[in-house]
Amino acid sequence: MTDKQQEPPKIEFPCPDYPIKVVGVNSEDFRGHVIEIVQIHVPDLDISKVTLQDSRKGTFQSVRFKITAQSVEQLKALHEALIASDRVKMVI
Repeated sequence: MTDKQQEPPKIEFPCPDYPIKVVGVNSEDFRGHVIEIVQIHVPDLDISKVTLQDSRKGTFQSVRFKITAQSVEQLKALHEALIASDRVKMVI
């Protein structure tokens, strides 16, 4: 490994307040759609803290939330489930 290459940071589990942002096309039920998917993998999701923000031109929406990540496998499964939705454009 060269000086310019760095290993990704290690996450210690459980990891409280792990931030996730899901971007999709603006629609009335996008927030609910994302929450349904997330709750399969994160049953204790605090829905009251899920926020929704429209893009500057209103074309897209981002749903933001924090979870207590339990494992790499959980994060991978959640990411794959979100990306599998044709309504989700990006997961950050």
